[in-house]
Amino acid sequence: MNILISGASGLVGRALMQSLSIQDHQVLALRRDTTHTAPFWGDIDRQIIELGPDKQVDAVINLAGENIADNRWTVARKERIRQSRVDSTRLLAQFFAQADYKPKVIISASAVGIYGDRGDEELTEASSIGTGFLAHVAQEWEAAAQPARAAGIRVVNLRFGIVLSTEGGALAKMLPPFKLGLGGVMGSGKQWMSWISRDEIPHIIKHILQHEELHGPVNAVSPCPATNREFTKALSKVLCRPALLPAPRFLLELLLGEMGRELLFASTKVTPSRLLASGYVFREPDLATTLNHLLRKV
Repeated sequence: MNILISGASGLVGRALMQSLSIQDHQVLALRRDTTHTAPFWGDIDRQIIELGPDKQVDAVINLAGENIADNRWTVARKERIRQSRVDSTRLLAQFFAQADYKPKVIISASAVGIYGDRGDEELTEASSIGTGFLAHVAQEWEAAAQPARAAGIRVVNLRFGIVLSTEGGALAKMLPPFKLGLGGVMGSGKQWMSWISRDEIPHIIKHILQHEELHGPVNAVSPCPATNREFTKALSKVLCRPALLPAPRFLLELLLGEMGRELLFASTKVTPSRLLASGYVFREPDLATTLNHLLRKV
């Protein structure tokens, strides 16, 4: 199978490239390369994708999107976050909708932020869309794939939870203070965190490639979400360090503003209902096992 990956240099993309490359697949990385030296490149601003002559793609995995937690959200930064997701997805969807040889499936990243802040409500793919900046972006992000769906291509909107990895993302940022014994609960600690190990994601994507009944939204989260208090306790236990320094909500919101409210305190208790119904078996479903596995590599 020829598989094209957009966003291959990102945290998830790197792991996926490595995993798929050792299978019987030809993995192609779509680069943002304005010099056009890469064999497969795209230019979102100019609305161009070039795959070279006679290149047939069987599956597309779209992971492109600017990091949402690098800097405080300004108006300009929020627009870059939106454009990097929506515009790239629309470009891919339109390109392959018009292609003579259409891929069998497009798996396009989305996020559980689409549900918004929902407290203790248990959320599945059938749950309604929430409110807030991330919910709005995710809704546009998923809708941008519509041209491909209208052309008869199977489209899966893979709604990622917090991706746990020691190589980047939330966990990597938490490790330095926690290792020093300076970690602690954020705010009340009651907010739910829906998470997924980066090592689980390639297995999920391979499962989706093989199961043609899966289409539309699919939650890519562990079946065992945790509150922030539970997550803090589990991480401190694995590291054998105390976590006694709580971070007051008012202070984090003062420092981070809207980004802090949506990333640190929005509560999303999400379950992977469609994956489980399709027979997917999680390799490391619980938080303690996952953290032990990930931190053995540090």
